[in-house]
Amino acid sequence: MTYVIHLDKVSKSFGTVKALDDLDLTVRQGQVHGLLGPNGAGKSTTIQVLLGMLRADGGRARVLGRDPWSNMPDVRRRLAYVPGDVSLWPNLTGGEVIDLLARMHGHVDRARRDALIERFELDPTKRARTYSKGNRQKVGLVSAFCLAADLLILDEPTSGLDPLMEEVFKQCVREAHERGATVLLSSHILSEVEQLCDRVSIVRAGKVVDTGSLAELRAHAATIVDATLATYPSDPSFLDDVGGVQDVTLDGARVTVATTRYDDLMTRLTAHGIESLTVNPPTLEDLFLHYYETNQTGTTATATTEAAR
Repeated sequence: MTYVIHLDKVSKSFGTVKALDDLDLTVRQGQVHGLLGPNGAGKSTTIQVLLGMLRADGGRARVLGRDPWSNMPDVRRRLAYVPGDVSLWPNLTGGEVIDLLARMHGHVDRARRDALIERFELDPTKRARTYSKGNRQKVGLVSAFCLAADLLILDEPTSGLDPLMEEVFKQCVREAHERGATVLLSSHILSEVEQLCDRVSIVRAGKVVDTGSLAELRAHAATIVDATLATYPSDPSFLDDVGGVQDVTLDGARVTVATTRYDDLMTRLTAHGIESLTVNPPTLEDLFLHYYETNQTGTTATATTEAAR
C-alpha cells in the first residue's frame, strides 16, 4: 500500500507549548482524507510540517516518499496548497498570479485554467489588492486545481466563499479524486468533510485520536433508535442487560434509546414485536463531539488545546 503522507510520532514544540505530541497520520494514494479538530488542536502545525515550512522536533515525516524539510523544492513541485487566508501580490492581477504560480510548477493546462476561472466566477483582470477575501480564495483554488498535482493540501480552503462557490469547490475536489490525485482536506465545515472524504482523522491536543472511514468511526458513537412495540414493556429496565445501551426513555409502547451495539438491541426489541422503527446513525458532528466534549480530567478539551495551534 502506497502512502502519500506518512507521519510517525511527529512532535513539535514552541517554547513550553507542545503543538504536536507524537502525532501519527497516514494518507493513502488517491484518497480524500479529512483532518478535523478545533483551533488549537495542531492541524495547522501538522500542515506546516508537511509543506516543509516547519522542521519537526522528533519523529519521521514523509510526503510523496520524501522528507519535506530536507527535500522541500522536490516535494512542493508535486503538490498544490491552499491556505484558509490566501495572500496575493497586491499589484498583480488575479490572472497574473495564477500564471506565475503555474510557471513555478512548470506546466499548466490553459483550457482548464480558463474553465476554472469561469466556474469560480473570477474576474482575472482585477488587481489583487481590490479582491475580497472570497476572491483571493478563488485565485488560490484556481491555481491549485489547474495543476496536475499529485497531492492537494487544502487548509480551510472555502473560507470566505458563498454556498454556490462551495459547491464548485466540492465538484473540483471530486474531479481531482477521479484523476487519481490525493487530497488532504482540513476543514471546520463538517458537512463538507462528510460529503467529500473517504477517511477522517480527528486531532486533539496534538495527537490523532482516531482515524477511519465514517462507517468505522460511527461504530464508536451511539446510534439513536426510536421504536414502537407491539407489546408494552413494563419499564425501561427491560433493556438493562443489553450491552451498549444508554439513555432509555419509555412512553407507553414507544421506546427511544441510544446504543453502540445495534444488533443486540434489535434482538431484544424484536422479541416485543416492532410496529415502527426509526434509526438515526451518528453524524460527523456527533462523532466530533464524542471526542471533544470532555477530556480525561472532565474539562472541555477545546480549552486545554487553545495554545497548541
